[in-house]
Amino acid sequence: MSLKIRLARTRGKPFRIVAADVRAPRDGKFKYNLGYYNPVLNCEPSDKFKIDLEKAEFLISQGAQVSKRVAKLMSLCTEKNIIKR
Repeated sequence: MSLKIRLARTRGKPFRIVAADVRAPRDGKFKYNLGYYNPVLNCEPSDKFKIDLEKAEFLISQGAQVSKRVAKLMSLCTEKNIIKR
């Protein structure tokens, strides 16, 4: 079973950053909840999203694939030295 780190829709915050099976639907079951992303907020990038980088990097080292949008958010975290846990 391979995992993919991607965005999933929710009711409260617009997107959750999750690690889910690649065969699961976008809003279906997921294995790990890694954070959230709110593209609507007009504020600092550090307030728009939160990612558990340690868990994400561990899953990537175990073979998880990352979607394009989540990879961009993770690069923003590391560029601006934003460490969210």
